[in-house]
Amino acid sequence: MKGKVLIICGSKSDLHIAKDAEEILKNNNVEFETHVASAHREPDKVKKMVETQGASIFIAIAGLSAALPGFIASLTDKPVIGVPLSVKLGGLDSLLSIVQMPSGIPVATVGIDNGKNAAHLAVRILKLHDK
Repeated sequence: MKGKVLIICGSKSDLHIAKDAEEILKNNNVEFETHVASAHREPDKVKKMVETQGASIFIAIAGLSAALPGFIASLTDKPVIGVPLSVKLGGLDSLLSIVQMPSGIPVATVGIDNGKNAAHLAVRILKLHDK
C-alpha cells in the first residue's frame, strides 16, 4: 500500500502502544517508522521529523498534557491521529487535551491506549488513494 506512517511517541515509556500500531501496519503492508520525541523537550526534533520524513499520516502517542498530536498538527496539513495514554486520571486528561484542539488544528483521536485503532484508521485513510 502506498504511503508512509510516522509514529511519534512523546516518551520511551509509550513504545508499547506504538508496538500495537506497528503490528497492524505490518499486517497491512504499510511502510512506517517509529521515533521518540517530546513536543515539550525537543520541539525542534519533532518539527524536523514532520518536515523531512515524507510521511503521509502521523500517529502521535502522548500522555498527561498530550501536546504532541496538536503540535504535529500545527506543523502539517497531513492527517494526524492522536493516541491518548492512561498515565494519570485514567487518561482523561490526555484524551481531552487531544480532542479539544482549536479550529484549524484538527487531530483525529482514538480511544485511550488504543494504538491498534490508530493504525487501523491510518490504513483506511491510505486506502482512499489506493487503487
